[in-house]
Amino acid sequence: MTVLGPDAVSGRKEKTDHPLRTKRAGFTERDHLYMKEALEEAQKALAHGDVPVGAVIVRKGRIIGRGHNRREADQDVTAHAEILALREAGAYDGGWRLEGAVLYVTLEPCPMCAAAIVQAKMAQVIYGVDDPRLGAAGSLLNLLQFPGFHHDVAIRSGLEAEACSNLLKDFFIEKR
Repeated sequence: MTVLGPDAVSGRKEKTDHPLRTKRAGFTERDHLYMKEALEEAQKALAHGDVPVGAVIVRKGRIIGRGHNRREADQDVTAHAEILALREAGAYDGGWRLEGAVLYVTLEPCPMCAAAIVQAKMAQVIYGVDDPRLGAAGSLLNLLQFPGFHHDVAIRSGLEAEACSNLLKDFFIEKR
């Protein structure tokens, strides 16, 4: 089965589907609320010149981790929004296993973040816009559902896509 949907940057339209991958599928009011929280996190990255990506981790209706890009601020290549949210969620939860948790993130996770998400055994990733250059949830490759890995993570994309895309586009226009 093929999933069709707009790509945030490249305009590429076609993707190979996976049973746990859907685009723009029935987002709830709560999904929109959590993505707006991730967008607020992304805004924080702008204050210190980082690419505006934000993430929140939710389990049982409660936000247990938040993060926004801090690579430039911390001079740390691993300071991606998802990694920082995973660290906070692990500290909150008292462990690294985040089974049943959902990550809301404004931009499709990169390979590093996708691998950490799989290792944390998260249930689902919901992201705003595709990243055709580094996306590891189906745009470039799909590590969240890679054959042979010990855990598959459900993927949904396109939530608050316009707001997520505009934030990134405005940042890069200003950088030029």
